[in-house]
Amino acid sequence: MTETAKRPAKEETTQQLVDMSWDPITRIVGSLGVYTTIDFKQKQVVQCHSTSSIFRGYSIFMKGKDPRDAHFITSRICGICGDNHAACSVYAQNMAYGVKTPPVGEWILNLGEAAEYMFDHTIYQENLVGVDYCERMVRETNPGVLELAERTEAPNAGAHGYRTIADIMRALNPLEGEFYREALQQSRVTREMFTLMEGRHVHPSTLYGGGVGTHATTQVFTDYLTRLMRYVEFMKRVVPMHDDLFDFIYEALPGYEQVGQRRILLGCWGALNDPAHCDYSYENMSQWGRKMFVTPGIIVDGQLVTNDLVDINLGMRILLGSSYYDDWNDQEMFVTRDPLGNPIDRRHPWNQHTLPRPQKRDFDNNYSWVMSPRWFDGTNHLPLDTGGGPIARLWSTALSGLVDIGGYVQATGHSVRINLPRTATKPETTFEWRIPQWSNALERNRARTYFQAYAAAAAVHFAEQALAEVRSGNTDTWAPFEVPDEAISCGFTEAVRGVLSHHMVIRDGKIANYHPYPPTPWNASVRDVYGTPGPYEDAVQNTPIFEENDPDNFKGIDIMRTIRSFDPCLPCGVHMYTGNGKTLRKLHTPTAFGDSA
Repeated sequence: MTETAKRPAKEETTQQLVDMSWDPITRIVGSLGVYTTIDFKQKQVVQCHSTSSIFRGYSIFMKGKDPRDAHFITSRICGICGDNHAACSVYAQNMAYGVKTPPVGEWILNLGEAAEYMFDHTIYQENLVGVDYCERMVRETNPGVLELAERTEAPNAGAHGYRTIADIMRALNPLEGEFYREALQQSRVTREMFTLMEGRHVHPSTLYGGGVGTHATTQVFTDYLTRLMRYVEFMKRVVPMHDDLFDFIYEALPGYEQVGQRRILLGCWGALNDPAHCDYSYENMSQWGRKMFVTPGIIVDGQLVTNDLVDINLGMRILLGSSYYDDWNDQEMFVTRDPLGNPIDRRHPWNQHTLPRPQKRDFDNNYSWVMSPRWFDGTNHLPLDTGGGPIARLWSTALSGLVDIGGYVQATGHSVRINLPRTATKPETTFEWRIPQWSNALERNRARTYFQAYAAAAAVHFAEQALAEVRSGNTDTWAPFEVPDEAISCGFTEAVRGVLSHHMVIRDGKIANYHPYPPTPWNASVRDVYGTPGPYEDAVQNTPIFEENDPDNFKGIDIMRTIRSFDPCLPCGVHMYTGNGKTLRKLHTPTAFGDSA
């Protein structure tokens, strides 16, 4: 049994409530700020508000544009995962145009998106999230944990090469850590893989409605595979290393499973289409959606509610909540029924109007530019989160049990097995991600590592299929189409950090309404009209504080680990204001006799 690091004892006599804010934490579809009230006596966050201070307006200036330009424009929504937006927009265009991508074109797109998962998850997990658990950070926030790590042997040392947990932490130190630098090199390799398929990173130059412009040759896929196998070998060290680190944190700090924990409400829109089944038609979306190589699904309290993309689409609701917009109740309804005849709600993205109303931030009223996307199950508006993407993807895929990617990835109904082939110095290796007990900070991070391996294993299969097509003489990568005068369409995929959908309405051959919904509005959504907090807010509220520093030196590491476990894009500017430790109020707790002072 691993020893337990000493946690500072709670003082049970008083509460000391302190306002603390981190603004900005990160930038994606706005600037993320987190405002908290912390009880330092009870070592717990008691209140949290998530804010976005930037209005983007893509849904406004997309109107009147040529639909064929949609992916080039929406790619610029994000400077990190712009290709995910481009791909999702192409999927929506294909539905509108009634065009099917040729098989090798679909494999190329899948290879590009798989490379993006590998690139982005690697640089985020190892060079950004990893810093939260590195030796320098742990020394500053939990020296008792580092002391214990120094004398704790790493169970999987033979696989990753680090003798103790402290050695793993040192390897994660920014700039100087061995593993930190190795991960940067792997990010370069995976970025090269991406550009081989999609031409440019991060705004692709070879994606179009109807397919891709990449020239399909044996050489281009061989170049991709050469780099991919280097990454596969890398992953055979990464997965056991992170398992050792995260398992140690649980054992060193009993109760750490509560950090970032929230009710299991996960959404996954599916990813990586199978060209043998996907025709992009709405009428067949239920069928080809279930054939995706990442299975769509909505998970409530750990159970699969649906894996039907039509159901998922019909249940989407955009609530104003505590956001800076006017309601669109009196505005035009663009879509009343979907192509299958199902009624479409006024609050569905197809019918949304963006009516900005700038105002002063007021936590008792409106305080963010992010609306409150919810999924309506017929009774409740559920505040789904993506868990940073991977935990929702793996959970949904595991429960559905539909995926078998050429023997490289299998969904079992309760887990996902990932088989990495033999590489230059390492034998074939199998990892198994099992559905965890919690949706919390550590399990979101663990899932990210396993999904890196998942994407690599799937990419081996995609490359093999693409090569088989080329060798058979099937090298077409694009199919012609005509832009219709009238159409409604949607695209569903998984951005790196979670659910991504694009909803488009075409009238007179031009875009009449267009609403992209990436993962950040779902995760960073604010309190809705029913008072339900968004996922960031919910995960931070009531999370315990394990950091050993007092308020004057407080870094908020447990809060930061919670927020960053959702992968809120790049944490490119972190600032904290503590109000000089301002005490809001002191409350005496009731005595044993039931009275209070």
